[in-house]
Amino acid sequence: MTDPSPVAPPRPAPEADAPDLGALTEQVAEASRFVGPLLDAVGRVVVGQAQMVERLVIGLLTGGHVLLEGVPGLAKTLTVSTLAQAIDARFQRVQFTPDLLPADLVGTLVYNQAESSFRVQKGPIFANVVLADEVNRAPAKVQSALLEAMQERQVTIGETTYPLPRPFLVLATQNPVEQEGTYPLPEAQVDRFMLKTVVGYPTRDEELEIMRRMSRGAPLEPAAPVVTPDQILDARRVVGGVYVDARVEEYVVDLVLATREPARYGLPDVEGLVAYGASPRASIALALAARAHAFLAGRAYVTPDDVRALALDVLRHRVAVTYEAEAEEVASDAVVRRVLDAVDVP
Repeated sequence: MTDPSPVAPPRPAPEADAPDLGALTEQVAEASRFVGPLLDAVGRVVVGQAQMVERLVIGLLTGGHVLLEGVPGLAKTLTVSTLAQAIDARFQRVQFTPDLLPADLVGTLVYNQAESSFRVQKGPIFANVVLADEVNRAPAKVQSALLEAMQERQVTIGETTYPLPRPFLVLATQNPVEQEGTYPLPEAQVDRFMLKTVVGYPTRDEELEIMRRMSRGAPLEPAAPVVTPDQILDARRVVGGVYVDARVEEYVVDLVLATREPARYGLPDVEGLVAYGASPRASIALALAARAHAFLAGRAYVTPDDVRALALDVLRHRVAVTYEAEAEEVASDAVVRRVLDAVDVP
């Protein structure tokens, strides 16, 4: 009889040589000079919400789209628009509504009667930073049009495909799906978001400061541009070179595998709670997000703490729970936290 006990996952061979961390640290320090001024520019407009701002900057540094979820009134739209103002790049805001059409987003062909020909009228998706405000209020056809732009960095108008500008980033906000008048996002589209950040309420002191600022009736001063698209693209190349030790890579993969095969990692009670786990796209996103987190800390190498700091945001929208879990009021966040507690940290 075969042994039914769990089998440990295979371990790849460690890397032979680590890079020159001294030289890499100098590159990180040089490429991250704009981060401080960028955070300051946003902080002069937005009170608190440091975690949300950090996640948005990680999206900038990796090219990963970010989904912000929270009830109305938590400064999601203000934060995204302020961050876009601090970047010397083209910004477009699209208010997603039930009557929005795909052409309203990507553009359409317009007939020129004088010349008897069609010309392309490009939509707001042709921008460096696109704010998809209340993204879960638009119907499926619009979500499908947005999906091609998010994944392929291109859109098709008529019979022609047009590349989107670089950098290109979708920062979307949504109210929780329990709110009236919203549509659950398709699973394929949700998976294209690198991070899903749940935005919470401010602290008492933060709310007091918000009230004082906003109740004066004076308009908010827009954030001044402090970084260029070229600086962001240069920083992305440095982020991609941040060193990840083989043991940390294994840890990333183990976390993702544990969402698919909980019993294999000592979580038999989670087995019946997960309908399907995170895809390999989650492993890629978690490693890249951890690199960006280390970059923001001024380090040229990734630690397990970088991975753990981003694991919930990377995995929560990629783990689908069963009806049994919903009946027991166990959300995907709880499943991911159990995985984090169970998988050994290197």
